[in-house]
Amino acid sequence: MSGDNSRLGSYIRCSVAGETYQAFLPPMLPPQPSLNLLELQGLLSKANQALGKLDAVADILPDSNLLLYYYVRKEAVLSSQIEGTQSSLSDLLLHESGEAPSVPIDDVVEVSSYVAALEHGLKRVQEGFPVSLRLIREMHAILLSKGRGSNKQPGEFRTSQNWIGGSRPGNAAFVPPPPDRLIECLDAFEKYLHLEERSYASLVDAGLIHVQFETIHPFLDGNGRIGRLLITFFLMMMGDLRQPNLYLSLFFKNNRQEYYSRLSAVRTAGDWEGWLDFFLHGVAETSNQVVQTSQAISALFKSDNDKITTLKRAGITARQAHAQLQKVAISNAINMAAALDVSVPTARLALNNLKELGIVKDVSGSGKERLYIYTALLDILEQGAEPIVLKGNLE
Repeated sequence: MSGDNSRLGSYIRCSVAGETYQAFLPPMLPPQPSLNLLELQGLLSKANQALGKLDAVADILPDSNLLLYYYVRKEAVLSSQIEGTQSSLSDLLLHESGEAPSVPIDDVVEVSSYVAALEHGLKRVQEGFPVSLRLIREMHAILLSKGRGSNKQPGEFRTSQNWIGGSRPGNAAFVPPPPDRLIECLDAFEKYLHLEERSYASLVDAGLIHVQFETIHPFLDGNGRIGRLLITFFLMMMGDLRQPNLYLSLFFKNNRQEYYSRLSAVRTAGDWEGWLDFFLHGVAETSNQVVQTSQAISALFKSDNDKITTLKRAGITARQAHAQLQKVAISNAINMAAALDVSVPTARLALNNLKELGIVKDVSGSGKERLYIYTALLDILEQGAEPIVLKGNLE
């Protein structure tokens, strides 16, 4: 079915600075002819089952907000790494605790802005606000409010031509719709977001929506990061997820060449089924990874709690400090004292008790206070979140 011309869209001849180029105008969703999902039914069922287990994952941990707190930040790190930043999760947590990260501050500020954009979108969706062009622009305005993208029209759809790959539209790998056709593409895209009667399962539609958004590429910068968030927020809007714990950036990062080629095959050959095969594998794999991570974190907390029981009376404050470190992973005695409402010496003693038990390690901070790091927790969370060097990016 991939050869059907009605799936292929059209090219519009444009010119800029005396040079002509071809800009791509995608067909509206849903794909026509209809998707052939017969061979994907088993995979779709597997992905839906994995998503169901993921949605119940909050019940594994003592505090359902813990996983959300860290996964929001891990997603921000990974999604920003795909666009070329070098910040790690530890760098972000250091920055949030008032410490100096080990990478350029601009990289960490960029990731921090992603966290803010994600949390804004999450709050709006949880309040019942629909996933819409308005919400997309709100998140984009926050995402590019600081740092390198702040001169790229934050919160505004582009009014000039952008492109992917190459130095100009004439030699680009892909040129999205021209600015004078952008609004009609976005209007059709929003209508599909809000369909009352849907022909496909939510997971299938989430995959279609992601590709369509990346193909329209409505912003001068930040399209990849916003487009990856749309997957999760759409599934929340459709009731398939209670918490936004599904983030595919790690899967896309680890399979980035196939990710590029699958997007391209949709545009050049109408191969939506090939893209969905890749996408659903990603949903299943990612969901299972998050469940395994949650189980590992839960086992770690239990093991460390068992160690703390050996402290007897001294263990009371140590247990409180451990509970706080579960939430922030990095702290010093001053921050810990404020969080527990105890004196700084009492907080320092509790942290040193945790150090003696091998639960935390201490290192020099930017000031006089030493930093105590819950290294085993960070080791679990940072799997796959090592910075990468990419040729080009998805934005």
